[in-house]
Amino acid sequence: MTDPLFSSARASLPESNPPAPRAADGVAHLASTVPPHATQPAATSLETLIATVARLRAPGGCPWDADQTHASLVRYLVEETHELIEAIEDGSRDDLLEELGDVLYQVLFHADLAAHTPEENFDIHDVAARLTEKMIGRHPHVFGDLTLETAEEVSAAWDGFKAEEKPGRTSVLDGIPAGMPALALADKVLGRAEKIGLLEADAGFPLPIESEADLGPLLLAIVASARAQGLDAERALRTAVRDLQSEIRGAEHPAADAFDAGIVALPT
Repeated sequence: MTDPLFSSARASLPESNPPAPRAADGVAHLASTVPPHATQPAATSLETLIATVARLRAPGGCPWDADQTHASLVRYLVEETHELIEAIEDGSRDDLLEELGDVLYQVLFHADLAAHTPEENFDIHDVAARLTEKMIGRHPHVFGDLTLETAEEVSAAWDGFKAEEKPGRTSVLDGIPAGMPALALADKVLGRAEKIGLLEADAGFPLPIESEADLGPLLLAIVASARAQGLDAERALRTAVRDLQSEIRGAEHPAADAFDAGIVALPT
């Protein structure tokens, strides 16, 4: 592991426990508490934020922050992610700036937790190093000698890059988070069914859909109809997706008793 970033950040801040800075001047206050050093450049905004997280979780910091775990923070990560999505889809520049920061804060918080958990023992530098290694490995057309000139060519080669990185995966379904919302999960699983030829990518369905403006009201009408009849649309779709996943696994490993969910036909 690299030298703990957070430990060094704590060392650069005063040991006393001054009054918490106001939200508006918190970063400026923390930056001012870092003593100047003739041979070191001024701390960047990111470094100051890392020091802020460390200070909040250090002895004498915020009791609530110090009491958190990876598991206890999951609900906040989900909430902040949805707020970021809302800012992307319907927010202003300032909304996007704020919500990106909130998601970044979650990442730094989890990294600080790991840096001070003996069995995990990694910090934000290790997170960045792992991500850099992965991105370089998945872009040999940028960092190597492979030639891929269009986004379509990259998409076609992407699964091969990931397969080399994760040779232990035996199904196209591996790596799909089971906890995804049902609609997003359905889209992801249908895409994997297309990859193995179980479903045609351009298969037509008799629905009057030409745009998202057409699709939205139709989906809403389906949910409204389900609600009126006391049905759970989320659970119903999730059940159908599980059946489709069973069908995909059956197609990957054919057997005499292969399961046909009736979603798409098994190949003959």
